[in-house]
Amino acid sequence: MADVTVMGAGIFGLSVAWACARRGARVRILDARGLAAGSSGGVVGALAPHVPENWNAKKEFQLDSLLMSERFWEEIDAVSGLSSGHARLGRVQPLADDRAVDLARAREASARDLWRGAAEWRVVDAGAAPGLRVHSPTGLYVWDDLTGRAAPRAACASLMRALERAHGAALEIGTKAPMQGRVVWATGYEGLADLSRALGRPVGSGVKGQSAVLRLDAQGAPQLFAGGLLIVPHADGTVAVGSTSEREFDAPGSVDEQCDALIARARQVCPALAKAPVLARWAGVRPRAQSRAPMLGAWPDRPGHFVANGGFKIGFGVAPKVGEVMADLVLDGRDTIPDGFRVEDNL
Repeated sequence: MADVTVMGAGIFGLSVAWACARRGARVRILDARGLAAGSSGGVVGALAPHVPENWNAKKEFQLDSLLMSERFWEEIDAVSGLSSGHARLGRVQPLADDRAVDLARAREASARDLWRGAAEWRVVDAGAAPGLRVHSPTGLYVWDDLTGRAAPRAACASLMRALERAHGAALEIGTKAPMQGRVVWATGYEGLADLSRALGRPVGSGVKGQSAVLRLDAQGAPQLFAGGLLIVPHADGTVAVGSTSEREFDAPGSVDEQCDALIARARQVCPALAKAPVLARWAGVRPRAQSRAPMLGAWPDRPGHFVANGGFKIGFGVAPKVGEVMADLVLDGRDTIPDGFRVEDNL
């Protein structure tokens, strides 16, 4: 018999399973389609912070989780013998005009306080901006050393293998196996639809994203945020670019001309990508709670059932902390979930 059944083998489900198993719980993981079959099987893998201003619980939670990430993924990879592709290599962003420069300098000062001296946000010139080159109209850039990256599919594979090796947890594909013990629903955008139906009101929806992988060896370079695009070098000699945000869509897993336009824009923004061959295109649907924050907590009126969902665009970055606070709640009954993150905050 399991103490905890986790429904969903994406990054939230696996992180909750890991946190519970590390505390001694017997864990089962069920997924209808298999490991990282939803948005956690994407290609971009940006672990980037929100800007250091207008501080709130969501940004504090994200900061804590990003600072946990290095040790978290080091442990996972050591146990699994695989690589998550995680590295904290920073991010470079061009500054378009004088107003953007002034705003960035103000954030430079606020980051020293809000990031508690654990990371930097600095305005630098082109000579001090590392990695791939992108044009900046002002000649200035923001450089932060808090941003990291992971290879999403590889990270989920490493986490699942670590669960198997260290705690005997297995992934059961399908949904017919009986649920045992307390149940955590980490089932992505389909889970948001199920929860909305159960509660009789919308609590969130899916947002489709399309992205691409190009062959360019820029490993060790920081990621770029330029022209509204994320450009993320990975350790395998590829660069991921993404992504679109489509609130309305017909085919969740299909790529189309929007992906082609994304690639064209990336080539224009980053000259090093101009002739880089496209290796893969990806499309999937990311879960977006009404509040845009992760949705965590007890399932209303369903004792023993819990929800770990949402995480739109920041799922891999907040996953280590999501696992911890959900384990607090599920195993110990301690509610350490920030205001704004609870299921009822989306009603």
